[in-house]
Amino acid sequence: MNKDEKNLDPREEPVENPQGCETDNLSTEEQKTDENVQESPENCQETELEQGEKKEEKRGFFGKKNKKEEELKKKVEELEEQKKELNNKYLHLYSEFDNYKKRTNREKLELIETASEKVILSLLPVIDDFERAIKANEKLEDVAILKEGFNLIYNKLLQLLKRFDVTEIEAKGEAFDTDLHEAVTHFPAPTEEEKGKVIDVTEKGYKIKGKVIRYAKVVVGQ
Repeated sequence: MNKDEKNLDPREEPVENPQGCETDNLSTEEQKTDENVQESPENCQETELEQGEKKEEKRGFFGKKNKKEEELKKKVEELEEQKKELNNKYLHLYSEFDNYKKRTNREKLELIETASEKVILSLLPVIDDFERAIKANEKLEDVAILKEGFNLIYNKLLQLLKRFDVTEIEAKGEAFDTDLHEAVTHFPAPTEEEKGKVIDVTEKGYKIKGKVIRYAKVVVGQ
């Protein structure tokens, strides 16, 4: 066998298929058999139709992505607007509340000042009565008239206290109550019924609209 015949031996030289895919060194019969088994040309190279479909899929995917991004941007903008609106409402309400607080504090101070002014103005006539009584008593010899004058001033003062809802705390003969009474001392009770009760009052107590402003100082029976 000469050199040229050796090079033409199909069992030794590689054979390329029509689609450009390399194959192993096979015999002619094996190549024929293998050609029947080989896949179609579409498996070695994608068709234009498949490439077009993939491009469409990519465009659809990125189109959906861009649409979602736009929707998210719109939502973010709407939330920012809501945030600004709520912030403005909060600042408005805060300023209104601050003004209300200042106004109520000022009104409270004015009320306290006005209340004390009313009390003093109401006490001035009583002071006037005491001054007149003192002058009248300088040359007065009848004690009965003097007592009557003091009683009139005292009753006038009690009426004034009632106008301001000031009432006396009932103490003598009542059961001892720490919410109303202050025990000065304890003394043996004359009877069994008076044990634990107030048998004497050394200083009267007063309430204003139900609130104790001065406890009654009392002697409690044992």
